Amino acid sequence: MKKRVVITEVRVISAVGSTLEQISHSFRRGLFPAIRDHVIPVENFELKHFTGRNKDIKYLSRGNQFAAACALEAARTLPAEDRAGAGLFLGAGPNLDLTQVSANALWLLNYLPNSAANFVTKTAGIHGESATLGSACAASLQAIGLAYEKVAAGGLRFALAGGGDSRLSAGGLKSYRDCRALFSRETAGDLDPNEHYAPFSSGRYGFIPGEGGACFLLESLESALERKVHIYAEIAGAGASCDGFNMTAPQPEGAYAKIAVSKALAMAGLPPGGIDAVAAHGTGTELNDQAEGRALGDIFGAAPYILSLKSWIGHLASACGAVELALCLSVLRDKVLPPVRNLAGKKRMPGPPLNYVTSAVTSDIRHLLVENFGFGGQNYALVLKKWENNAGPDQH
Repeated sequence: MKKRVVITEVRVISAVGSTLEQISHSFRRGLFPAIRDHVIPVENFELKHFTGRNKDIKYLSRGNQFAAACALEAARTLPAEDRAGAGLFLGAGPNLDLTQVSANALWLLNYLPNSAANFVTKTAGIHGESATLGSACAASLQAIGLAYEKVAAGGLRFALAGGGDSRLSAGGLKSYRDCRALFSRETAGDLDPNEHYAPFSSGRYGFIPGEGGACFLLESLESALERKVHIYAEIAGAGASCDGFNMTAPQPEGAYAKIAVSKALAMAGLPPGGIDAVAAHGTGTELNDQAEGRALGDIFGAAPYILSLKSWIGHLASACGAVELALCLSVLRDKVLPPVRNLAGKKRMPGPPLNYVTSAVTSDIRHLLVENFGFGGQNYALVLKKWENNAGPDQH
């Protein structure tokens, strides 16, 4: 029998905050992180603050360091005997910082996608199943979905899941700039992104890169109730698909993105009208926003609130799903839906009349959909259900 799966720990490092309280405060006050030199960095992060002295840190790219910091913090909430049998599932992207090639003798480890997982399992004493996914911008959300499926099937009692990424190196920025995917001087001239970066607007110039990480502890509802631990939310459903269309551009009508969402809704046992808010992929690129808007209109109409959390933290590439999921836990807990940066007062892109959040909204959200769509047509969607303190194990 399939088990219900809940989130009982969250650790996050982002430009908008590293606790749910900080994130909610930023949302409530409209405190958007400043965009500096067309990126949104995380200030004052050092992995050694989480690990102490550790010789293996030099083998981790900055993105992997974010993943490792969050995963280690989440793992430490479990006793050693429970960590030993836990699983670890991370989303990872390529390290495009070529300055690290000669930094150490085993420089290859800086480029292996599973280096963060190796570091965490060794440091935390995790010996259960481990997997690292590289499905582009869907990677960390898909890693969380894989962990959810493992726990739901009874294969693992505990699973740590999330990811970390940073593409703010010269090599990373150049690759996106060459694709003309960035809000940059090449696409937007001298326009200030702090005033003009607005996903889902008619004037979209590309995305703003960010960095950070997040990791979650997943376990069955039965296990959480037995341990009497805090429950942040329930994962009610997940769905995946692939466009099979283009190496970088999404299928223009969002046809296969809709399939991923439909699968997630079906697993959650929800009609489209059961979703109160959608954390959209919302990159601010011309092609993604247009395809996603069409898909959202076809599935939901104008009913649910539409968020673009990348307008707050930047695009975190393979880590975007994990960090956005953490921000969504703040939304569910504190009932504050953050606006899409700069969308108020701007002309919307052509398409269906969606219910974009343009100023902070207070609303008791019960079901929230998170969706990510990556290069290569990788589509993933996850349904979060707000945890009600009075809900018993038989309620869904």
